[in-house]
Amino acid sequence: MRNVNLRLFLYNNLAAIFALCVIIPLLISTAFAEDWPAWMGTDRDGVYRESGIVKSIPETGLRVKWRQPIAEGYAGPAVAEGKVVVFDYVKSEGEVVNDPGTRVERQGNERITAMNAATGNVLWQKSYECPYSISYPAGPRCTPTIDGEQVYTLGAEGDLQCRSMNDGEVIWQLSLKEKFNAEILIWGQSSHPLVDGDLLYTMVGGEGQGVVAFNKMNGEVVWKALDTEAGYCPTSIIEAAGVRQLIAFHPHGVSSLNPSNGQKYWEMAIEPMYQMSISRPMIDENLMYASGIRSVSLMMEMDTEKPGAKELWRGNPKNSVYSANATPLFVDGVLYGSDCVMGCLFAVDAKTGERLWQTFEATRPEEKRKVNHGTGFVTRIGDTNTYFIMSEVGDLVMAKMTREKFESLGRFHVLEPTGEAFGRDVVWSHPAYAERTLFARNDKEIVAVDLAE
Repeated sequence: MRNVNLRLFLYNNLAAIFALCVIIPLLISTAFAEDWPAWMGTDRDGVYRESGIVKSIPETGLRVKWRQPIAEGYAGPAVAEGKVVVFDYVKSEGEVVNDPGTRVERQGNERITAMNAATGNVLWQKSYECPYSISYPAGPRCTPTIDGEQVYTLGAEGDLQCRSMNDGEVIWQLSLKEKFNAEILIWGQSSHPLVDGDLLYTMVGGEGQGVVAFNKMNGEVVWKALDTEAGYCPTSIIEAAGVRQLIAFHPHGVSSLNPSNGQKYWEMAIEPMYQMSISRPMIDENLMYASGIRSVSLMMEMDTEKPGAKELWRGNPKNSVYSANATPLFVDGVLYGSDCVMGCLFAVDAKTGERLWQTFEATRPEEKRKVNHGTGFVTRIGDTNTYFIMSEVGDLVMAKMTREKFESLGRFHVLEPTGEAFGRDVVWSHPAYAERTLFARNDKEIVAVDLAE
């Protein structure tokens, strides 16, 4: 009798049971969704943590959800709570002339736009006058940083602003030039604002103010530290030897500071050419890697007992990977990054600096030889060995990468390379990944591409 009743129950409730079988996996996968509220993601580590995405890119390509026109800039988009924020430059006078050693004068406005992540519809848009006198003057460099109800931006000429995510109104603002008499470096301010707890950090530059911590709610200075120029690298926070450490890569070295008061824990000397400390020093267990261009790089071993570090090896012209505007990823003892000398993607053994393999598939697939500053923005998918790479030609590449090989899982042309570098067209903007969607921009549009499985 019990078996008969069970069969009747299952029959009468078949629709409900089927619905639960569909809904429960969706709820579980949603629980693993994550926003992309700042440069290189939530933890600024270049890892995309979201389930239910494609396992490969089919030959038929991916579905474009929407395209929205924007203006010029290198700043990547940020995504949080169903909103996309993008930072660009609307010029009124002057053209882009990219000479690495020459400042170019332009007139125009830096502009912040918030859009609906699902539709691309503009929710609000704010701008302010900002004359440029920098090299590569297309637009701002820093990805907006979204922190709850606030969004923070740092413009190419040093305008630091906090705005409401609700309507874009200014909560507080300051000029690094006016407040600190800071020198705006030739390639513009590039230290993506870092928010941690109650503080906001960015590189400023100058005597005793290489890095500055601000109260994130009102912009008041909490502490200043380091006698150094700003360089172009964002700060980051790590934990080593059981201690949280603020890492600042500046033109004279890598410094570890107490995030609460700026006290220096340790410093390792490394001087990238032309003050080009750009890519974030990346960590893997107790190792940290920092690189400049040409053959300037340093692998450090961090102390596990107390804050400290020692040199493990330095680069030479035939080993390592020399990253510029694209930060390499450091996974299971291997560095994966685009090399600014060769212009290809390298895999490098962290213990020795040996190059394990190289490919142009992730930067410029038509090339077979050197490309000056070839660029691919690498993002790891969860804790797997699968990666997305946004190439400088505007392609989204999906690949498996291990110390043994690079295995392509398909590519899709997302947008046109509208920038210029060394006589070729490029996209030099880090994309965002959120809501099972790729958000990428060039100097004409921002595009949302469906990544749902």
